[in-house]
Amino acid sequence: MRIVKLAAAALLAAAAVSGWAQSAPAAKGEPQGQPILKRIPLTIGIHVVQAEVASTFGQRAQGLMFRRTMGPNQGMLFVFPIAEQQCMWMRNTYLPLSVAFMDAGGVILNIADMQPLNETTHCSNGPARYALEMNQGWFAAKGLKAGVKIGGLEAAPPPQN
Repeated sequence: MRIVKLAAAALLAAAAVSGWAQSAPAAKGEPQGQPILKRIPLTIGIHVVQAEVASTFGQRAQGLMFRRTMGPNQGMLFVFPIAEQQCMWMRNTYLPLSVAFMDAGGVILNIADMQPLNETTHCSNGPARYALEMNQGWFAAKGLKAGVKIGGLEAAPPPQN
């Protein structure tokens, strides 16, 4: 029994160090069994988005996998270490999403709609430093297109490999 407790303690410590442990229980509508990532407000025209920030390799790889719901003005911001062509897919992702790829200055390069549980890749039309995933159709419903600048990106944690 002592070995089991020690192993469990070691796993929890490793999860906390790696950033994969939840800092608080998930509230209603929050993802269950996933880390609670730092959120920052982003401005897009007159719209404000509360974006979870995926800035580490592990967070970017996990993305919105296994989530079943996301609020109407919530999203996930991916921060990449290098501005280069970035591609996204929807492995293990149940939500239909739209992704906006942005350059280092926060200007939208292109927006792509992505279907749930689909491994088709959707890539940026140029060197992207950021990507913002929102519920599918969010950008179109707001009339947001390539060339629009997203504000608030400076509050995102720096990317880590």
